[in-house]
Amino acid sequence: MLSISARSLFKSYGSLVAVNGIDLDVKSGHVFGFLGPNGAGKSTTMKLLTTLIPPTSGTIEILGINTIKQPLEVRKKIGVVIQQPSYEPNLSVEKSLEKYGMMWNIEKKTRQEKAEELIDIFDLQEIRKRKNEDLSIGQRRRVQVAREFMHKMDLLFLDEPTVGLDPSARRSLLDFLKNKAKTGLTIFYTTHVLTEAEYLCDDIAVINKGKILAVDTPDQLKNTFGQEKTIKIHLLYRHDKITELLSGIADCKIDFNTGTDIIIQSSKSELVLSQVLQILIENNIAIDDLSAMPTTLEEIFLKMVKDTNAPNN
Repeated sequence: MLSISARSLFKSYGSLVAVNGIDLDVKSGHVFGFLGPNGAGKSTTMKLLTTLIPPTSGTIEILGINTIKQPLEVRKKIGVVIQQPSYEPNLSVEKSLEKYGMMWNIEKKTRQEKAEELIDIFDLQEIRKRKNEDLSIGQRRRVQVAREFMHKMDLLFLDEPTVGLDPSARRSLLDFLKNKAKTGLTIFYTTHVLTEAEYLCDDIAVINKGKILAVDTPDQLKNTFGQEKTIKIHLLYRHDKITELLSGIADCKIDFNTGTDIIIQSSKSELVLSQVLQILIENNIAIDDLSAMPTTLEEIFLKMVKDTNAPNN
């Protein structure tokens, strides 16, 4: 079952095309990562999916509901945490949570119990009586995310939710979201932090210039686009002719060489690694360390964006 289904989705502002004919499917109960550089179309796509703006053309169904025909029905079933700060300056943390529960018509006893639960989960005990205007950016962000869980929802949109969070709070939030997804909640998650996407997301879409470049699992993206691996060599002693010695190896691109530290890129890393080892041994060159590093999601992301930004694209 799909929680999100978009077809031939366009959004333009005059001559500027922000979203350029994308198709998007998000499975229920999955965490779906939406990655792209600034200005790629991430925020516009989220606004389209959450009924904040209408598409120029195309169709969107959220939880089986047509967003253009029934936007209010969609809004009843989703949660949205935008990137911009959103808080009530003069309300305390606990009052802010309760007010949000009131907005969703949650009965008083239930919303008080829910507020207490979220205060514990998001580690807000020490600041529960403090006004939002007196909180740090990271604390306000925790409150902003926490209050969205005051109401029941089937689909949650999160736009850069970990901005301002310290490493401990960030990891706690990611683990909390992982557990929520296991209960059936679908999460649409935009981020610039590639390690977050790799840790959290079941599927990832990469967008640039309003177009979807790829959609797949993190592992499959690495298998498909990350064939090239990095080989790092550290010699015990400096050797000025190392480039010359390795020049005969096919698919061996030397990116960096100080005579002691050498970095090689290759799509046939296992074969190249064995050939490099053989040459070093034959020439009595002492090795301090040698490793082949798997391609990271960040490296794939940067390469894909770089390719689409190239002048001939």
